Amino acid sequence: MAFLADALSRVKPSATIAVTQKARELKAKGRDVIGLGAGEPDFDTPDNIKNAAIEAIRRGETKYPPVSGIAPLRDAIAKKFSRENNLDYRPEQTIVGTGGKQILFNAFMATLNPRDEVVIPTPYWVSYPEMVALCGGTPTFAATTSANGFKLTAEALEQAITPKTKWLVLNSPSNPSGAAYTEAELRALADVLLKHPQVWVLTDDMYEHLTYGDFVFKTIAEVEPNLYARTLTMNGVSKAYAMTGWRIGYAAGPVELIKAMDMIQGQQTSGACTIAQWASVEALNGPQDFIARNKAIFQGRRDLVVSMLNQARGIQCPSPEGAFYVYPSCAGLIGKKGPSGKVIENDEDFCAELLEAEGVAVVFGTAFGLGPNFRISYATSEALLEEACTRIQRFTASLD
Repeated sequence: MAFLADALSRVKPSATIAVTQKARELKAKGRDVIGLGAGEPDFDTPDNIKNAAIEAIRRGETKYPPVSGIAPLRDAIAKKFSRENNLDYRPEQTIVGTGGKQILFNAFMATLNPRDEVVIPTPYWVSYPEMVALCGGTPTFAATTSANGFKLTAEALEQAITPKTKWLVLNSPSNPSGAAYTEAELRALADVLLKHPQVWVLTDDMYEHLTYGDFVFKTIAEVEPNLYARTLTMNGVSKAYAMTGWRIGYAAGPVELIKAMDMIQGQQTSGACTIAQWASVEALNGPQDFIARNKAIFQGRRDLVVSMLNQARGIQCPSPEGAFYVYPSCAGLIGKKGPSGKVIENDEDFCAELLEAEGVAVVFGTAFGLGPNFRISYATSEALLEEACTRIQRFTASLD
């Protein structure tokens, strides 16, 4: 339509939201659909956190909050970074947003000028390049491969940086691949960044507490203190605390950047929901023992899914270090004929045929910038995951 902004032509709808909505619509029509597209834990928010919200309501904590967040939450965030990441941030260096998306969007809006470039490793979370484009910047992509664990190498980063590069986006553990960077791998990237002082780092640590086995999480400003002054360290309560619907993300960084983000947020949404903020204070300051219990459940689900997918004809599924996603390849099935009679020419065709034939909703990998792959979220029960993987095995076996 003629009156719509030109900026809309630079962005695409979220593929993950589209798949989740498609699964909902099919279920509403009576189809037996297993949706493995949504990236949210199936656990309920812990009772102590819910009770903190109820108490906040009863105390009358229902007025407009400060734009950057209530003081107790900003203090809790600073303490969290000190306690868990060895990062010394003052409360005034922190900001609270309505989910991690707002934090990222405001950071880009506050810093990007036309033709500024943002390096994004592939595969990437679907919203990164769209946010950059909406804010007037240019997303540029640094390829990773399954062979190197879907992780950005120092060589690939060096090749991706140009004089126009303003940000590197680093997501560990990653959505969609689950890849997580070791301290040594972050060290190698930091060595490259130290040679390019114009490049800032936006590190998305949303899945920090969901790593498996002996993996030890590190964030890049912790590994290389000389990057501290040009790093925005972003996190949130959504994944580890099963609080996706509460919509609280947060970050810490240089005061000048935080002030700029505060100014944008003040003209955009103002402060995040006060009740959700008080719940988040309890999340960060309260008992943390349930995180380990949930993580053990996720690890069992990961192992089940990886094992069953690797038994499916034509699929190769690496075992990721973190998050609650797997990112298998369906390259061995390209060129096969699906039950509908259509030839599967790419990962999008594979996912469409799988949904139609077996009622399993997954997200095609090209939406994340790297195919032929697909993403499965294993943030659902083992019974549903086992049934879904059985259907995938049956589907792949049926292809001509």
